[in-house]
Amino acid sequence: IMHPLDLIKTRFQLQSSTLPSSDPNHYSGVRDCMVKMYRQEGLGSFWKGLVPPVMVETPKRAWKFFTFEQFQKVFLFGSDKPTALTYSLAGLGSGVTEAIIVNPFEVVKVKMQSNRSHQSQTPSTWSVAREIVKEDGLGRNGLLGKGITGTMGRNGFFNMIYFGFYHTVKNWLPPSADSRLEFLRKVGIGLTAGTLGCCVNIPFDVAKSRIQGPQPVPGVVKYRGTARVIAMVYREEGFLALYKGLVPKIMRLGPGGAIMLLVYEHVHDYLVMKYPD
Repeated sequence: IMHPLDLIKTRFQLQSSTLPSSDPNHYSGVRDCMVKMYRQEGLGSFWKGLVPPVMVETPKRAWKFFTFEQFQKVFLFGSDKPTALTYSLAGLGSGVTEAIIVNPFEVVKVKMQSNRSHQSQTPSTWSVAREIVKEDGLGRNGLLGKGITGTMGRNGFFNMIYFGFYHTVKNWLPPSADSRLEFLRKVGIGLTAGTLGCCVNIPFDVAKSRIQGPQPVPGVVKYRGTARVIAMVYREEGFLALYKGLVPKIMRLGPGGAIMLLVYEHVHDYLVMKYPD
């Protein structure tokens, strides 16, 4: 359901600020992007690159929450219970390690999302993956490693803010005896956590998209190295260019972040009750 927003985010991040507004491939906003994609590429184009994130979603989430719980034990620093620093560092660790699992699927997804051909001509996920391996290999600049430091920065900083803010504020704000108010309390904290995470990590997301997406000049690699790309985008396109795609990203991950944590807490509490040992 939310995948079209991820695709729009990627299209904005790949769009150079130097592209004139008169260009037919220029997107001025979320609505403009949706209208042009529908007219030029068809309704099904909104779900380009859907298969890779669907394939990795379950192992990604399992790894995220499992490692978050394990890293909390590492970062207690002698305290008898987790602190704000514990939650933040545990989130950072879970995000950085999660990126190793996610990155190959992100490479394929971004390549598929950047394809502007009509939906009827869109290649399959498997053919895109084979093309990447054939052209770039499997290593550092190939399917497994292309843009991985950007993915680590994106996921690491998002999880750091997401888990750190949510658990710290949730423990600080007193719970409500009213079940509806308690639900709204958790939703509000989760929504804010997801939104703040998006605002902090998006420069890494922009760099990742530029590295994994098509280069401005075919055959010439312009974007390589996360820190270098962030500096390059800032120098050539300005500070705001590092926040391209922020609106659709928040529209997807703000509510999504709140829902995910609520589901996690309910499942966690149920499992603890069912298997107390």
